[in-house]
Amino acid sequence: MIKLKEIKVVQYGCGKMSKYIMRYVYEKGAKVIGAFDVNEDIIGCDIGHVMECEDKGVKVESINNVESRLKELKPDVCIVTTMSLLNDVKDILLICAKNGINAITTCEEAFYSYNSNPTLTNEIDRLAKENKCTITGCGYQDVFWGNLISILAGSTHKITKIKGSSSYNVEDYGIALARAHGAGLTLDEFEKQVASVDEISDEERQKIIESGNYAPSYMWNVNGWLCDKLGLTVKSQTQKCVPQTYHEDLDSSTLNMTIKKGDATGMSAVVTTETNEGIELITECIGKVYGPDECDKNDWTICGEPETRVVITRPSTVELTCADVVNRIPDLLNAPYGFVTTDKMDELKYRTKNLSEYLK
Repeated sequence: MIKLKEIKVVQYGCGKMSKYIMRYVYEKGAKVIGAFDVNEDIIGCDIGHVMECEDKGVKVESINNVESRLKELKPDVCIVTTMSLLNDVKDILLICAKNGINAITTCEEAFYSYNSNPTLTNEIDRLAKENKCTITGCGYQDVFWGNLISILAGSTHKITKIKGSSSYNVEDYGIALARAHGAGLTLDEFEKQVASVDEISDEERQKIIESGNYAPSYMWNVNGWLCDKLGLTVKSQTQKCVPQTYHEDLDSSTLNMTIKKGDATGMSAVVTTETNEGIELITECIGKVYGPDECDKNDWTICGEPETRVVITRPSTVELTCADVVNRIPDLLNAPYGFVTTDKMDELKYRTKNLSEYLK
């Protein structure tokens, strides 16, 4: 690919994450040429309003005309920071794939959606290949649940089990994610709307996956990514969602409500993967509205010879997610066409130069 003087970016979704992503884009020598959202309160505003800086000469537009505007703008990259499930971002990803526009998304399922929604993933993959562009999913999990673990595994002689636990405050990611975690539900509502989905047999789950209607927890896709990266063959995989509670009422600015003592502040989702190679993966993500004494934490153990544990307390999860996305842009543009997960790309690198200088 010919080196670009300035990589042109369109931001799709101008919520909490975009404040950092768009700033990082500019500071890495690229440029935002368009922005889209559904929020009437910010449509028509300059993106500088979202970024909390001076005007940039780019106004937030409605998503209603996004396809025609993308054809006019001709961006090198569309960054999608809206929802957590592939079905929820499929429209914009299919538009990008159909029109030959590279796209990178923080949609957690897109990190490795081949094991949760293969039909839609393969459709996006086919369109992207036909129209010569690349689609990928990345974010915090790309490093802290993915590459960090695979690198530790590379220094291990024998692995018997991989255990992981990561917690994050759903307040930092917007209302869609908070609701997906069951925050604000009573325990009865949580059981009916969230937990019961996984009280099924493996055969029933596989049918739902093939239908494209499965709702995986984040670690479901992470375990698939890790197995692919480490050359492991999945024999079976299950998940269980457990509500989290707090000992007193909690105010949620994202949900615009007070979560009553004993109601669900979010959930813990535990995914267990058995492999043909005998290595077991037990991973847990805890997403909830935090109490004043709680904080983000990332805790992983590689069990075997030797055993290695890494604990990261109070990671800046939001900023790390956004930096990962921006630093991945050259890898996106250098990758083969199709829906390409980051386990097929190089390990993430810090970008000391303008992003365009890393293009092949």
